[in-house]
Amino acid sequence: MTEWFLFLCFLEPSSKLLFQTKMLSLPRFRVAAFISLILINSSLKAESAIGVNWGTLSFHKLKPTTVVDLLKENKVQKVKLFDADPDALKALMGSGIQVMVGISNDMLATLSSSTMASDLWVRQNVSRYIVKGGVDIRYVAVGNEPFLSSYAGQYESYVMPALLNLQQSLAKANLAGYVKLVVPCNADAYESTLPSQGAFRPELTQIITQIVSFLNSNGSPFVVNIYPFLSLYANADFPQEYAFFEGTTHSITDGPNVYYNAFDGNFDTLVAALSKLGYGQMPIVIGEVGWPTDGAIGANLTAARVFNQGLINHVLSNKGTPLRPGVPPVDIYLFSLLDEGAKSVLPGNFERHWGIFSFDGQAKYALNLGSGNRFLKNARNVQYLPSRWCVANPSTDLSEVTNHMKLACSVADCTTLNYGGSCNAIGAKGNISYAFNSYYQLQMQNSQSCDFDGLGMVTFLDPSVGDCRFVVGLTDVSSSSHRPNCRWLILWFLILWGFWVFAA
Repeated sequence: MTEWFLFLCFLEPSSKLLFQTKMLSLPRFRVAAFISLILINSSLKAESAIGVNWGTLSFHKLKPTTVVDLLKENKVQKVKLFDADPDALKALMGSGIQVMVGISNDMLATLSSSTMASDLWVRQNVSRYIVKGGVDIRYVAVGNEPFLSSYAGQYESYVMPALLNLQQSLAKANLAGYVKLVVPCNADAYESTLPSQGAFRPELTQIITQIVSFLNSNGSPFVVNIYPFLSLYANADFPQEYAFFEGTTHSITDGPNVYYNAFDGNFDTLVAALSKLGYGQMPIVIGEVGWPTDGAIGANLTAARVFNQGLINHVLSNKGTPLRPGVPPVDIYLFSLLDEGAKSVLPGNFERHWGIFSFDGQAKYALNLGSGNRFLKNARNVQYLPSRWCVANPSTDLSEVTNHMKLACSVADCTTLNYGGSCNAIGAKGNISYAFNSYYQLQMQNSQSCDFDGLGMVTFLDPSVGDCRFVVGLTDVSSSSHRPNCRWLILWFLILWGFWVFAA
């Protein structure tokens, strides 16, 4: 009876009444089949929504409860996590927000080779939270863009076995009919010169066919990440207006179809690629899409607002695309909710500036998510450090400051100082002050961290200039911001212990 109760927790009131009435009149052997019917019917009625990605690679990390309050305040009904962080999941309990939890690529090998590992992962990260008043986990993302061309096939052999093991583990937990496995793919998994000619990369055709067949048989959508900004960033000849939704003089004609924006063209390239495999009607979810606000030419507040608002309006209009008229993506997860100042900048300095909110939960620009609020609402009750900053001491010789700046920026985030960044034009002393302050705030305003051999000084006057914001750190930083994850050490111990017992 326990698994029936778990499913009942997440049904709509009308479905609950129907469930209770029917269950009492059905033989026990037919109850499981009826549960599946109710769940399928419920999912078909689910409305498309604008969700967000909640990444946590930040030096100044908001408390998870503050983030969940921010989601609720902005009526965000769906959130995608890149892991199964227990602090985030505990904060999401009872929120009613639908959740996609993630499994990182480096965990795929273990999960693909051991059902013990997949059983334990599901128990620790899924079934323990799906209880009355718990977390509404709808998806598990198995890997994150595991077929990215730059990985050179590193994870390809692990994805399908991991899917099979995890599906078996969900079935053991009586959750296979409710929690769906998905594999978020980058748009570089498919290619073409025109959308109608879309096809998966030749070396991926076999594995993608297996995965799509698996997803289809289990009622899961295809999840893809689409980034028109990256097309613009990587190609100087890419027509800028084609990246947006405001109309373009660089439309693409593909037979009877005309494409006026890169998003629709990319989406239909995937539709065509799926059609070639025999799955042209497969539901598609956009796992990541967005526009950064800093760190590169073209990454700014105005462009981000225009792109994201245009995307939201386009999707919620239900116009669909030329190959899927009237059928927009099932859901879209904006990338991302918050800036992440600790992310790798290997792809570009813009990587730390995708948030529609800054690191402290303050809206960067006016954006209507189509959820009832006119514009974004800021996080409430954010606790900041005192209003003081570390700047270059104007009375000292700054000629020997280079090494100090390198030290500060090797630890803190100085990406806005680079070409195209919002702080690029504040002058040499401004650059020094920005670097010093970034380090000072990261050290929780420790007085010694503003010394820099006498080159720095503390000020109580905000040195921010125009769009260049000198931040003040947070006092309510999550205690787990830089805490190592020991759960997988425990997992490995249990696996080795199990093999030892079996061998004995």
